[in-house]
Order: sequence, then C-alpha cells, then structure tokens
Amino acid sequence: MRTVALELVPPELDAGPGGAVDEARAAVELCRHHGLADRVRHVMIPGIIAEDSGRPVALTPRMDVLDFWEGMRPSIGPIKGLCAQVTVFQDKEQLSDRVLRLRGAGMDGITFVGKPHGLPVGDALGITPQEAVALFRDVIPHRGVVLIPTRRGELERFDAKCAHGATFALTQLLYSDRIVDFLKEFAARSEHRPEILLSFGFVPGVEQHAHLIEWLIHDRGNDHVRQEQEFVVRIAADSFAQRRDALVDLYRRILDGVHDLGFPLSIHLEAPYGVSEAACETFAAMLDHWSPGSTEESS
Repeated sequence: MRTVALELVPPELDAGPGGAVDEARAAVELCRHHGLADRVRHVMIPGIIAEDSGRPVALTPRMDVLDFWEGMRPSIGPIKGLCAQVTVFQDKEQLSDRVLRLRGAGMDGITFVGKPHGLPVGDALGITPQEAVALFRDVIPHRGVVLIPTRRGELERFDAKCAHGATFALTQLLYSDRIVDFLKEFAARSEHRPEILLSFGFVPGVEQHAHLIEWLIHDRGNDHVRQEQEFVVRIAADSFAQRRDALVDLYRRILDGVHDLGFPLSIHLEAPYGVSEAACETFAAMLDHWSPGSTEESS
C-alpha cells in the first residue's frame, strides 16, 4: 500500500445517510486546508462495537462501516478505503459474506480484529484474526492484523499471524518508541516482512479531563503501557504548540528507528476525539518529516 490513511469514525446512527456525506466533506476540507489532500490516499474506517463498561466516553450507536463507506465514497474523490472487521462474533459463512460485501464495495484492505477489551473468551467463539487472514487469501489483497508492541507474547503471536497470511499490521496507537525495539527483535527472529501501518494519534487538551486515549491503550500491570499513559497525561496538560511538538518528535524518533529495518511502511493518522484543525496541523507536521513514497527524510 505505502499509504497515508486517515481514520474516520462512522457518524452516529441518528445522523442518517446525510451524516456520512457531511463527515467526509468536513474531513476532506480540513485535509485540503492543511496540505494533506494530496498525501492521504486511504480512509480507515473502524467498526465501533461495545467494549468493557469502563469506557470514559459514552459509546453511541454508530453507522455500519459498509453503509458509511458507500455513503461517503462519492465525496472523497480518488481516496481508497480500508476498514477494521471484528471476526470473533461470526462463523465462517457469516464472515465470508461480510468480507465479500466489503470487497464488492471497493474496500482495498481489511484489518481483522479479535476479542474486544473486557469480553470473556466464551463470548467470542467465532473466527480468529489468524484464521481470517488465511481464509481470505484469494478474496482481499491487503489482509491486516492488529499489532500491539507493548503486549506480552506479541512477538510469537505476530509471527503466527504472518505465517497464516497477514500482509500488513495496524499498530495500536503509538505513544512511545517501543515499536522500534519490537520490530528490531522481530526482524532478527523472523523472515516475515509485512507492511507496518504505524498509528499516530493526536492528543487534544480535553484528554486531561476525559481520559479516552489513556483508556484506549490501557493494559493493567504493563509497565510499557503505563509509561505511554504517563506521556499522554503529561502532554494533554500542555499548550497546543507543546503537544504538537511532542507528538512530532515522537513520530521522528519512531520513523528514524524503523525506517531501515526492511519493513514496508505506511502511516495511520487518528484523532480519537474527532478530526480537527489542530489534529490536521499536527499530522501535516509529522508528514513533513517523512511520508510513504518520499525518497529521503526532511531535516
């Protein structure tokens, strides 16, 4: 893919078909205003599902990924689509039907996602992401899995997913450079070189009160995650300029660290509280340092 993907969360279900158009047009205009229009080549649409009850921001019913994509597509020009699809609530027949519909609607790639936060294993008896990337080898060209570099046992888990047919990995939101050491160790242990879709998330000032990002990345008892949470808490209290500079510095350190490890690289940009002027300004500053397809990194 070698792409920049901007995440767009489906609008609230009550917004109706017009909500998809409004959401897409607003994002396109913000991208155009901040010089991102020619850089963003995909939108990434996550499937919004209920997780554990500790979510600090209420989860309202959202438009289905497929409906959102079909509604927005005429408004985004040549931009292609990527999406995330939870697999564990469906059997083989149900998931196959869903994947064929997504592919038929023009989805370029799918990230297959497993059990959500807080869900008992017994409630997730469907297809695993590892099984899904093998099952749909001949259906979808870009078959992704989630990569959480701070998670225990992730090296072995990720290697198995690659062996089953994953062509790319969508990382969890990165708020430390832990991914650098992870990919160095993975490159030393495995011959697999899937494309890595590095995820960077904007941190707005409201995070210091709402704590959504802190919750999204939580993993109780994990010191790597605790350090990332502390970083988010610290910069959330800073001015916009300080937050932007801290996030751009993190982006630089990660890209400089992984650039020569042999993995194809793409960038995933996410604004957990919604795409905004401040988020787009920060994303543009990140891409000024490096973006997929550039021949060299700017200083």
